[in-house]
Amino acid sequence: MEKDLLLALKENEPGTMEAIFQEYWEDVFSLAMSKTGNSILAGEITQDIFVSLWENRHRINLTGQLKHYLLGSVKFRVINYYKSNTVIQAHQQKFSMLLESGYEGAADEQLLYRELSSEIECAISALPDRMRAIFSKSRKEGKSNREIAAEMKISVQTVKNQTSSALKILKEKLPHLTCFFL
Repeated sequence: MEKDLLLALKENEPGTMEAIFQEYWEDVFSLAMSKTGNSILAGEITQDIFVSLWENRHRINLTGQLKHYLLGSVKFRVINYYKSNTVIQAHQQKFSMLLESGYEGAADEQLLYRELSSEIECAISALPDRMRAIFSKSRKEGKSNREIAAEMKISVQTVKNQTSSALKILKEKLPHLTCFFL
């Protein structure tokens, strides 16, 4: 059955990806949830795994079971998340301390700080109006998704979607500063 699904997926047969998703998403999500303890992160990992499966469907040559491949992908993505998140958190803490302290370092460091801040602000200001407003309330004002949704009279899911889209745009525009947007 799994080999038939993979072959059908490679041949772009209609409904195959949906069938694979329906068959395995719960197992993938459950494992991601048990490893992270965070439903939002588990959902993102699950989504990334199925998107990656779709994008790489022509290159994947499995000798084992699809389920094992998907669950192995969860473990790999969780490990990578924690590895990168440790580094990112260290950078975020340093950057936050700089912002809070007003940062009074050497002249070249102050210049770099101003340039980074300006680059970030420029990229944020280029976001669409509603997305920028939602992102600013979330990241700059520290408001929760519910608070933003109530204030702007939109759904919590819209807030999540807009914030996620803003992060993707900023990561693409500023790949060297990705650690500041998580």
